[in-house]
Amino acid sequence: MSESKLTRTVSAAIIATPLLFAAIAALQVRIDAEMRTAAKEKEELVLRSGHVLKELSLGYESLLANIYWTRAVQYYGERMGTKGANYELLAPLLDITTTLDPKLIVAYRFGSIFLAERGSAGPGRTDLAIELVKKGIAANPSEWRLYMDMGFLYYWRLNDYPNASATYLAGSRISGAPPWMKFMAARIAEQGGSIQTSRAIWSELYETTKDPNLRKKAVQEIEGLKAQEDEAELNELAEQYRKRFGVFPASTREMRDAGLLTGIPVDPAGYPYVLDGDGKCHLSPQSSVVELKP
Repeated sequence: MSESKLTRTVSAAIIATPLLFAAIAALQVRIDAEMRTAAKEKEELVLRSGHVLKELSLGYESLLANIYWTRAVQYYGERMGTKGANYELLAPLLDITTTLDPKLIVAYRFGSIFLAERGSAGPGRTDLAIELVKKGIAANPSEWRLYMDMGFLYYWRLNDYPNASATYLAGSRISGAPPWMKFMAARIAEQGGSIQTSRAIWSELYETTKDPNLRKKAVQEIEGLKAQEDEAELNELAEQYRKRFGVFPASTREMRDAGLLTGIPVDPAGYPYVLDGDGKCHLSPQSSVVELKP
């Protein structure tokens, strides 16, 4: 390397070094500030628990609850959409808010949405969301909307059909709850494979509603579920027939003649069930029964 090139390289390094140190210093200041902010937030949560604040609020619990709810919304909004964002303090902020004011329904409803959101939209903590809504239900047992929210979490986030159905059904029995809550309970039970539970809920809906359209819908669903139960039973009998004779029966009449049935089974509309070549039972094309299988 020539002397002139060496001189230029050394000079550039001398000039760049202070700039590099300045950039590092600025970055460190920013990191320190963010760490202090995070530490301060955590300290506030440790020192100002909801129960302690409630004792010291001197009757201003609702005001403090709204302040903390606003802080929770801001905390979530600042991080929403940011890849890899940390939502560590969201659940504690919501817990403080609802401890200060157990009747602040909006904090349970929207707070649970914040907690359950996934990816860059939230922490993906459906478990914590359900805990929050359960806390809301315990404090507000007549608020059917909280049951709706929890049923949604079980159904859409966890695919937990039994708990989703039971939650919607419990909420449907609260004064003022809309009829579709019971509708959801029945359909989800059916989707989860519990036809008997679904039939029981539809039967209850039929007995309790005065809406003619809902009663008609309930009858349709009950008939369809009855047909599904019949078909499942006939499929099992067709399999027994195959094991005995080596082939599937061509009709329910053959199963009757073989002693597997006492008569020719018909669907709720009065039409005999039809068997395919593989022994699977289904409704007659002429039948008016509608099966809304999941």
